[in-house]
Amino acid sequence: MRFFSHKRRRQPSLTGRLVRWSFRLLLLVIAIDTLYLVHIWPDWRIFTEGDIKQSRFITDYLQRTKANPHLPPLRWQPVSMQQIPSHLQRAVIIAEDARFYSHRGIDFVALQDAMNTNIRKGRIKYGASTLSQQTVKNMFLTASRDPLRKWHELVLTLAMETRLSKRRILQTYLNIAEFGQGIYGVEAASRHYWGIPASRLAPWQSLQLAASLPSPVKHNPASGTRVFWQRVRRIRRWYNR
Repeated sequence: MRFFSHKRRRQPSLTGRLVRWSFRLLLLVIAIDTLYLVHIWPDWRIFTEGDIKQSRFITDYLQRTKANPHLPPLRWQPVSMQQIPSHLQRAVIIAEDARFYSHRGIDFVALQDAMNTNIRKGRIKYGASTLSQQTVKNMFLTASRDPLRKWHELVLTLAMETRLSKRRILQTYLNIAEFGQGIYGVEAASRHYWGIPASRLAPWQSLQLAASLPSPVKHNPASGTRVFWQRVRRIRRWYNR
């Protein structure tokens, strides 16, 4: 007489099921995010030369002015690199991205320094976004700080650095950076604060424009806050080295 033992199929544990579903969810998120990147992926050819295109931040501001007519009108007048004095270019690089010409979009030295400072202070006080990252954010993304947006910024920055020259990236940034509420680009900023074109800016005026970049609505040549003048003096020390 034979005895047959029927082994019961072992049910996967709760942990195992969670791992599998988490993995499937991760794959789904990656697939959706890849489709999103494909959807927003720029045609880099139209950004390599010619007129500077209107940034995402500028179009968003235009939409806000339609909803709120009390906002200042948009001021934006893109110019060629020949119309931007070298001392203004130098001041902005010193203020925002001292290793602009030596990195490929991501400044790992500045990133490490910022992390060390933030850990020491126990809070996130400093970032390490390069001019290239800021250009990508302004042109194609939003001001959101969520990790997914930062990931998109990283991918687009690395792509832009392989397709656009440093000179073109700098020109784009100088023409789309915000210098006050509704004021975008160095030409509009120069005309707003001093009534002259950017090509006629003096070095001390260039230092002031560079000093306004971290928070231009609050700290700019018109507001003249204590923080603003501290930053002007700090940039000037590096500029004169």
